[in-house]
Amino acid sequence: MTTEIKVPVLPESVADASIATWHVKVGDKVSRDQNLVDIETDKVVLEVVAPNDGVITEILNQEGDTVLGEQLIAHLGNAETAIIESAPLKNNESEQPQTVDIKGEAVEIKVPVLPESVADASIATWHVQPGEAVTRDQNLVDIETDKVVLEVVAPEDGVLGEILFPEGTTVVAEQVIGSLIKGEAPAKAAPAESAPAEAAAEPSDVLSPSVRRALAENGISSEEASKINASGEKGRLTKEDVDAYVKSKSSQAAQSASAAAPVQALTGERTQKRVPMTRLRKTIANRLLEAKNSTAMLTTFNEVNMKPIMDLRKKYKDIFEEKHGVRLGFMSFFTKAVTEALKRYPAINASIDGDDIVYHDYFDISMAVSTPRGLVTPVLRDTDQLGLGEIEKGIRELALKGRDGKLTIDDMTGGNFTITNGGVFGSLISTPIINLPQSAILGMHKIQDRPMAVHGKVEILPMMYLALSYDHRLVDGKESVGFLVTVKELLEDPTRLILDI
Repeated sequence: MTTEIKVPVLPESVADASIATWHVKVGDKVSRDQNLVDIETDKVVLEVVAPNDGVITEILNQEGDTVLGEQLIAHLGNAETAIIESAPLKNNESEQPQTVDIKGEAVEIKVPVLPESVADASIATWHVQPGEAVTRDQNLVDIETDKVVLEVVAPEDGVLGEILFPEGTTVVAEQVIGSLIKGEAPAKAAPAESAPAEAAAEPSDVLSPSVRRALAENGISSEEASKINASGEKGRLTKEDVDAYVKSKSSQAAQSASAAAPVQALTGERTQKRVPMTRLRKTIANRLLEAKNSTAMLTTFNEVNMKPIMDLRKKYKDIFEEKHGVRLGFMSFFTKAVTEALKRYPAINASIDGDDIVYHDYFDISMAVSTPRGLVTPVLRDTDQLGLGEIEKGIRELALKGRDGKLTIDDMTGGNFTITNGGVFGSLISTPIINLPQSAILGMHKIQDRPMAVHGKVEILPMMYLALSYDHRLVDGKESVGFLVTVKELLEDPTRLILDI
């Protein structure tokens, strides 16, 4: 028995529609209420879902075809056997499709519950392919939201049955994206010919999004990519492998160019590359633009003599590291100074909500952290109750989680004030943009030796420019300058931080 899949009834004002995206193909097993195809009109996109469990037996219209209301576009048949196809074959394997009989209970793989403020997410990376054995709690797929990357792990030991949605697909909370068959992995049929000793680079359709983006940005074809040494797990190509290859290639080209004589004019086509923004990059862009357009943002500057803190670090760094298990850096001093200054200027620790001003009686500081996915601002909470050692441990933990893509929604939520350090990249001075809904942000910069007048004499001192961007709707010039001067005075005499004066 087959079930007809039809275009939904279109609104009276809509004459026809077009098939935007098929999410399944002939032979795919589907479950009840699973989205099969998106139908696009000139106003909205309609989802056509499966009326019952089954298998797609026929697709009558392809993506881009114009269709009418209630037009038949596919057939859905009953699922009588549980058979899955193996991962795509390599060039050196038999061209006969491999199938395995699955024994055991099927378990749905779903998108995790998303926070209230997150409407949807996208599939970033599948770490396993159909037919591969997995163990309980093994990471199967990364789901990327506009804030964090969520890991979906295997609920049981078994075999990955099928992948319903590929990388890059937009998904919603608790949507079924694959299946897991509980039990041991079935033995795969041996390939017709033995594989060569050298492992070929993995096919482009299983490369991670970051690798595909790096290949596209550098104009590297799939054929050329197969020549890059892959150092990732199971011989997978990583972004670092691509970066190393590009650097090596550029170095060789520079050496060849310097050896050639005479130098000839460059020839060839002028090309350009178009790479889609990641979900996080789009969110960053929108939030920065919103901050510029919706706040009366001004920036005030000052400078701080870093010599007292540098001398203190030099004297106690070994003892500090031995006791706390973490190095003594500058960020803990800045965090303590900012916390004390926020106590004295509560408007800078406040935010605007409609026509109300919300004053916070706690001190949660957002730390701008550069990650492979972009700049994020995880939160260090209750900094007024933390010592320098606890602050350094907290900052290090957030930085490592950001680097490894392990930041959670809780890590990213809240924060009353932000500290960003452009000095680690060599920035001498900048005007940081407010992190909404906060009312101010402090920018740290490069420490640079400069001649300074001290008691009528010129001394060479390690100086840093500080920049405080603030929302003038809430913070007056007097408060902003007073706040920054307080931070400066506390840093130039760190004893005051310890004595709380």
